[in-house]
This record gives sequence, structure tokens and C-alpha cells, in this order.
Amino acid sequence: MEVTTEPKTQIDEASHRNLSFSTPIAGDPSSDKLPFFRHRSRQIKRDTWLVSVFVLLQIVVFAVTMGVNDCSGNSNGHCAAKLLGRFSFQPLSENPMLGPSASTFEHMGGLYWNALVEKHEIWRVLTSPWLHSGLFHLLINLGSLIFVGIFMEQRYGPLRIAVIYFLSGLVGSLFAVLFVRNIPSICSGAAFFGLIGAMLSALARNWNLYTSKVSALVIILTISTVNFLIGFLPYIDNFANIGGFISGFLLGFVLLFTPQLRQDPPPPHKGKLFEDDMRSSTRLKEMFDRPVLRIVCLLVFCGILAGVLVAACWGVNLNRYCNWCRYVDCVPTRKWSCSDMTTSCEAMVSDAQLTLTCMANGKFRIFPYTNISQARTQDLCTLVCT
Repeated sequence: MEVTTEPKTQIDEASHRNLSFSTPIAGDPSSDKLPFFRHRSRQIKRDTWLVSVFVLLQIVVFAVTMGVNDCSGNSNGHCAAKLLGRFSFQPLSENPMLGPSASTFEHMGGLYWNALVEKHEIWRVLTSPWLHSGLFHLLINLGSLIFVGIFMEQRYGPLRIAVIYFLSGLVGSLFAVLFVRNIPSICSGAAFFGLIGAMLSALARNWNLYTSKVSALVIILTISTVNFLIGFLPYIDNFANIGGFISGFLLGFVLLFTPQLRQDPPPPHKGKLFEDDMRSSTRLKEMFDRPVLRIVCLLVFCGILAGVLVAACWGVNLNRYCNWCRYVDCVPTRKWSCSDMTTSCEAMVSDAQLTLTCMANGKFRIFPYTNISQARTQDLCTLVCT
């Protein structure tokens, strides 16, 4: 009896050790959950090439924009960071974000009411998501994109993230067209807010799967708030951020229904415990893969896309029906105004000086140069009038 009992006890002990290592503890609902933001050592190992491409493209576009701006040549050396030469920035009084002039934004494809309505340049909805108002905006946007984008690409793969990124940028730009004014605006935050919205929908859809949900919500809310507050500064369009967030939130329910959470497989064993685990996995899959929810969100997204596209093509301007809407996108200060007005100035040249007088309010300013382009003169006129 002793000979037969001893090996049986060893086997039982070995089985107990394996089961205690690989199976959840009975009665502990948190044992089969994972934190939403996991430690790097527990994250899925995947090359994040898509986010790297997005970051590289945005840096290249910003460098090209500053080269086209050519502050040292077009503004006669009245620039910030003059050591950069052609790539120096406009004065802080003109662009507090260390970036180009308004005419450069218009030339590079920023949203502008006259260009969209009178010239029918609808292609600007595709170019404005790649522009940044300045160096500060670029660094904040790319830092946020790297944090959120790498997390989303590692978990859900590049294909889904690319679809959400591009569609959110498109819908965000179209949504911004409905509120655009005669001030150039850019929509680079729309695609990023789409990823934020998709991240929030992924958390909401799989709420019971994760731990530390409150901390995850705080992180998402903090990142969103910082980027939304930046949208009150000149040239950055907050309506694009809102449209991108709504699009990403809906697309997250459509595309991110199967989170790729890679875990160590349990050791092979048979019996009732294995069958219970299989049933639990099946129930989780059925809970998360809700086809009705995906279809409804897809229909709502398609309806929004069709609606803003038709409204943009018809030249609908919602600012005419909403007087306070402009304050969602702009906070008036002494440096700039939120009023949508067409600036017109009287120019007078004398003794190598240019005097611009605003026809709307009578303000004037003297500039120590005269050889500037008409587009640059309009930039200075807007600066004088506002």
C-alpha cells in the first residue's frame, strides 16, 4: 500500500502545482482580468511601423511648410529663431505656436471659407489633417500620437488603426468645414482624437475584461483635455477634434470587437475544469462580439459621413445659426479675435516704410519694409485689424 500510495501523492502534488499556476482562483473574478494599460513586459510584441510612418510624414510636412513659409525672405528677417534661416518662425505676436503665417496655411491646404465656397477647393479636407499650427503643436500632437498610437497598434494591429485614423481625419475635416470662417484652420488633431475615441470605445465595450478602469479613464481624459485646450489657440480647429472623436468612438465599436490579448496558454489537461474554461471563453466571446451593436454604430457613422459630406458640398455654414459656436474653437484675447470679419487695409509707402490702416476700426501700424508680397500684406492687415 505504501508503494502505490507514494507515486499517486506525487502526481497529485504536481497536478496541484500546475493548476494553481494556470487556472483562476475560484470565486476571484479579477483573476482572469488584465489591466487596460499593461506594463511593457506584458504587452504584445509587435512592430509599430504604422505609427512611425505617421510621425515621419507629419514631421516632413511641417518642415516643408516652414520651407515654403520662408520667414527670413518673406518677412524681411522679422522672425523668431532667426538662426534657422528659411525655416525660422513667424513672430510670436502673429503665431504664438512657433509656426508659419496664415497665408502659408492657406497655400498649403488649410481650411478657408473663401477657398471652399467660392473656389470649391474641397480637396482641402484631405490636406488640412496633415498640417500643424507650429512647433509646439507638432510636439504635443506627436507625443500624444506616439503614446496612444503605439498602444492601439500593438493591441489591435496596423490595419484597423489605419482605417480609424484616416476616416476620423476625413470626417473631422468635413465637420470643421461646417463651422469654418475666413481664418485658415488646420485639422491635424482630428485623426488623433479618432484614436482617443476608439480607445474609449474599446475600454467601454470590454469593460468587464479589464482592471484599473478608473485610472485608464483618467489617462484618456487628461490626454483629451490637454489637446482640446490647445484647440482654442489660433489656426487649430476644435470642431475637427470633436468630429474625429465621434468618428473614432463609433468605429471603435465596429472594428475593435476582438482585442488581441496574448496570454500564456494553460497546460494540457482534461476533465470538468477544462470544459468550464472553454464555456467561460465562449461566453466572453459572445459577450464582446455583439453584431447588432457593430451594425448600429456602422450605420450611424455612415449617416454622419454622408451628412457632413453633403453639407460641405452645399456650402452650409452653421455659424449663421449659432452665434456662440465660434467660442468652441477660439477664445478671444488681446492678441487675436474670434470674430469672422473680412479685413481690408489702406496701404501707404513712404521712406522705405509701409503703413497699414485697418478700414474697419481705424487702427494702423508702421512696418520698416515695403518689398513684400500681396499675401504677406494681407497677413499683416489681419494682424493690424485684430
